[in-house]
Amino acid sequence: MNAVDLLTLLVGSLLPSALVSFAAGFLVRRWANRWGLVDQPNARKVHVSPVPLGGGLAIWLGVSLPLLAACAVGTLAAGRFEDWLPSVVSNNVEGIQSKAGDVAWLWLCGTLLMALGLGDDRQGLDWRLRLGVELAVAGLVVATGWRFSLFLEMPWLTGGLTIFWIVALVNSFNMLDNMDGLSSGVAVISCSILACVVLLVPEAPQRSPQWFVAGFLLVLVGALLGFLWHNRTPSRLFMGDAGSYFIGYWIALSTILATFANRDLPPHTILAPLCILAVPLYDMTTVIVIRLYQGRSPFQADKNHFSHRLTMLGMTRRQAVWTIYLTTFTTGLAGVILYQAVNWWQAGLTLMLVFCILLLIALLELAAQRKGKDE
Repeated sequence: MNAVDLLTLLVGSLLPSALVSFAAGFLVRRWANRWGLVDQPNARKVHVSPVPLGGGLAIWLGVSLPLLAACAVGTLAAGRFEDWLPSVVSNNVEGIQSKAGDVAWLWLCGTLLMALGLGDDRQGLDWRLRLGVELAVAGLVVATGWRFSLFLEMPWLTGGLTIFWIVALVNSFNMLDNMDGLSSGVAVISCSILACVVLLVPEAPQRSPQWFVAGFLLVLVGALLGFLWHNRTPSRLFMGDAGSYFIGYWIALSTILATFANRDLPPHTILAPLCILAVPLYDMTTVIVIRLYQGRSPFQADKNHFSHRLTMLGMTRRQAVWTIYLTTFTTGLAGVILYQAVNWWQAGLTLMLVFCILLLIALLELAAQRKGKDE
């Protein structure tokens, strides 16, 4: 991997997607009211005035147009004008061409989830329908051969775990979307770290960086950065379920596509995504536990999320968001360190570090809740 190839990847992935998402955000804001995409304030939300929804459309366009254009260029370039293209593209034309059909199918599955979220944004859908569609889409991904290997020759188990992983991340990023810039910012940090990992960890047997998966992640980072300009405090556009569903799916898919189960790597490296995505998974898990403990449905929205619990500690909403950013970055670094661990002892220490960080946060939150009850 040389600097020119890396710069080409960054500019080619980030810039087009950011510009498309940024421009589409203005269009969505202008037409959101006519489309019925407006988030009204209520008791469980932190905003006090109506805010346009549909930012997920901008994110989806920011990913879709550059990605499909890249596949088209790669297909047309084969045997024609490869000499005119940057080396990182020309050297991978055959790979892009061979994967174009897979990309189109996986993109279509993500589009179905985006459309599901858009329908929920417009009129609200029953949780059974949403969960059923999520499971069906995840099942389609597995049925076409995309699944974790996990060093196991048990397709039924790896397929089931892959479906669970996709649905879990879709819902975790959806639950995390409760403050300005929170879910999208955490996704930017997580995707950036995952991209670094797949570039640092070579793909066997060629021993070359995983350019395809890195581009897959970075195009989402660019789309999120373009959207974040509209979503920063005070937010003028929310991503809605359309955005959070698509983001969770895209990140889950990227971890499946990446060679995390590379036979040249120690088995414990498959746990790296758990570290990098620990924060959204922690938020989803604790929210579900709290709701069940209180005797309520785990699908009933409330203000018991990670960010809300930090505000109970006395933080402002902006401080809570930046605290979650820092936590995401810290646990993400632990995921990177996991690749440098040469044995299970070192890997165990890294995982223990992540666990202790989240446990410390949980204890602080619990103390704040008890103080609030006493007062």
